[in-house]
Amino acid sequence: MKRISIPQRAQEMLLSDAVKRDRTTARRVCLLQTLWQERYLTREQLISRVEGELGGGCFGDTAWKDAFYRDLRAVKAALSAAGYRLLYSRNPTRVGYYLRNQLAVGPELAKILDGSVAEVDAAQIAVLKGLAMAERFRLGFSISETAYNVVAYRIQQRNPALGVVESNRLALLQRERT
Repeated sequence: MKRISIPQRAQEMLLSDAVKRDRTTARRVCLLQTLWQERYLTREQLISRVEGELGGGCFGDTAWKDAFYRDLRAVKAALSAAGYRLLYSRNPTRVGYYLRNQLAVGPELAKILDGSVAEVDAAQIAVLKGLAMAERFRLGFSISETAYNVVAYRIQQRNPALGVVESNRLALLQRERT
């Protein structure tokens, strides 16, 4: 096939369409995006990330190991074509797949992490450390429960015909996907 230059946005649109239509392409794009941002992830961690994004069982029920390794070979070839080398480390301190000569996290994720660290309030952390484990657990559970209730409320606001039970069920389904 003759190589021609295609605008980046057109390529993105075609890939987006392929991801929506084809589960294999969706898995491979998700694997590539994950490996582009995070390093030293094991097979189990990569599968967990992809299933968290696309849903459990997206690698299939029977030959999921074969599907994973075929997908990984395709991702490895794509990275190689772009000048990157995907390797696997068995070093006890850093086990998993990584990109050679790249930092442990990608630039986008590093920026997000830096922003999160900047938002940490040292005084608040000191207060939390002073609490008993049961109290910290209660606070964490309370925050999660409040977030769940907010999601259910927003679903009901967007769909007034839904009852409380149905909006809570939909919120729970969203919670399971994340």
